[in-house]
Amino acid sequence: MDDLELALGTSDLAAQLALAHYEAGVTVSVKADGSPVTEADRAVERLLRDTLSEARPGDAFFGEELGELGESERVWILDPIDGTNFFSRGDPNWRIQLALEINGITELAAVTAPALGIRWWATRGRGAFESPWPGAEPRRLQVSTTVENAAIDALGNDPRLPSAGPPGSPLPLVELVRGEIDAFHVERYYKWDHAPWILLVEEAGGRFTNPIGTNTGDQGGGLYSNANLHSDLLALLGYPGGSA
Repeated sequence: MDDLELALGTSDLAAQLALAHYEAGVTVSVKADGSPVTEADRAVERLLRDTLSEARPGDAFFGEELGELGESERVWILDPIDGTNFFSRGDPNWRIQLALEINGITELAAVTAPALGIRWWATRGRGAFESPWPGAEPRRLQVSTTVENAAIDALGNDPRLPSAGPPGSPLPLVELVRGEIDAFHVERYYKWDHAPWILLVEEAGGRFTNPIGTNTGDQGGGLYSNANLHSDLLALLGYPGGSA
């Protein structure tokens, strides 16, 4: 099977395991960095690693719960349960997130929200898609083209973006790739949070830039937006690459 088939099949297994924990209920503990974790997070990441390793024994891993393993030009970036707070309180807005980085470039992304019954995926150069989970026909995703009166969401009150408001949804990046909002600014979180969404946004026709002016997810977030807005918003934020 190819990498996309492997990622989606592995995500299916992880989704089934995560749903079993979700429906049974979990106990939350706190990690050293203050973020929440449950046994489900660790169990799902172990399943992801074991399944992917069996199919691709030479690949390396970088995961939220179990850290780095191996050295390879191919690295799977894993967030076993993104949205542990949602997960632990019975809110369905949590996701299983995978990305495959090859020679430092993210080539594949798969995000599954089992309790919502939705999946999103992308491969570089081949577009971004959404479908019901499990099964059903996918639809291609496309960001907006809006410039005037743009809907801009941001985490935190940032004076650089006076027209931005707080996200109206638990999943603003889903709204962005669907064309329902026009930009999302977030300067927090980790590579495993951002890696799949950067590719999804780019393959839906949008752009992502972090505070140092690149499109990698290892700088604590950045600006996601449609292509028409991007340069102007970069300038407002003082990011490299903004229009004068």
